[in-house]
Amino acid sequence: MDIFDKCYAYNDPPLARSHNIYPYFSVIDETFGTEVMIDGKRVIMAGSNNYMGLSSDPRVKEAAIAAIKKFGSTCSGSRLLNGTLSLHAELEEKFAAFLKRDAAAVFSTGYTANLGSLSSLLGKGDIVYMDKGDHGSIVDGVRLGAADMKRFRHNTPEHLELLLREAAPDAAKMVVVDGVFSMEGDVAPLDQYAALRKQYNFRLMVDEAHSMGVFGKHGRGTAEHFGVEDDVDLVMGTFSKAFASLGGVIAGPAKVIEFIKHKARSMIFQASMTPGACGACLKSLEIVQAEPERRERLFANADHVRKGFKALGFNTLHSNTPVVPVVIGDDLKTFSFWRALLDAGVFTNPVISPAVAPGQQLIRTSFMATHTTEQLDRVLETFDVIGRKFGIIGESKGQQTSFVIQGRLAG
Repeated sequence: MDIFDKCYAYNDPPLARSHNIYPYFSVIDETFGTEVMIDGKRVIMAGSNNYMGLSSDPRVKEAAIAAIKKFGSTCSGSRLLNGTLSLHAELEEKFAAFLKRDAAAVFSTGYTANLGSLSSLLGKGDIVYMDKGDHGSIVDGVRLGAADMKRFRHNTPEHLELLLREAAPDAAKMVVVDGVFSMEGDVAPLDQYAALRKQYNFRLMVDEAHSMGVFGKHGRGTAEHFGVEDDVDLVMGTFSKAFASLGGVIAGPAKVIEFIKHKARSMIFQASMTPGACGACLKSLEIVQAEPERRERLFANADHVRKGFKALGFNTLHSNTPVVPVVIGDDLKTFSFWRALLDAGVFTNPVISPAVAPGQQLIRTSFMATHTTEQLDRVLETFDVIGRKFGIIGESKGQQTSFVIQGRLAG
């Protein structure tokens, strides 16, 4: 046996490419914010997490350039040793103030913020309860921490309570959930988890990656949206979505954050956020706070598309966020639907099992505050035509696509 045997036996990508339905690692040649250039064709970007539309904002780009001019292109070291700039300290101070927390720690990515925070806090004998829909970075962080992992049914506080009852009253417990779930586009019932926290004495951590800057009157996330910020012990967020940058943050009690900064392996052994990313994030935070109308426009855009999808007959699950899924229900059909959308000028994201349950394979769309109504209507018109062609909605206007590939294509 050879370690590489599994690699040579893995033929799903070339098989998908041979049928022109391989959907991953699409090369974007140029971006215009709400539109991008792929294979020489300009298409509407309906699959980005650039919720506030700030990645192409001139103010953000100028801030990134100014930071590079002052500090160079990289820090060439970890935060612990030689990689902490005044920009990192400023980010931590301003995000702690923004989130109304004692302190914050900034990581190079959102993924490693979860990875480092959870793996350093959790250990043998601890119990961690996770929604089955939690992000992979949460799962990986918990596994590295070696705590006893218990997973409850998605957005089901009743199941969580059943599991909590089984634990010893004095056990060290933590519940970790996404605020907004990135595949289905639904929101965690944090008000119910906050009530359980009072009864069962656990720590509560919320991953606000898709909700920080987006939800709440001031953009602090779903905890602010539900009015339970005082019941959430740790708040995690990413900078790659609403804040048009790259990085992650964990915020909470000062002593806890200090512990994480000195114990998290992804803080100690990973190079720090680049100066350009810091500059872009600082400016984006300033804009998010100063321009709440962007959030209003974002939700108006998402509501417009969601209502349009439902009127056409598409299943959008329980989405009430800027992430709007469209259920297709089959791996190969989902890939082919994605390809047809791209050919027609709309970029989206296909999501198949195991990222979603079998039969719930979907096209994930996500929208920005800067999308125009004309662009959104073009997206709806494209889905209408292709949805009918594939027999997903209405009467098929033509023969449904014939799938000649046998077997399942892994994602």
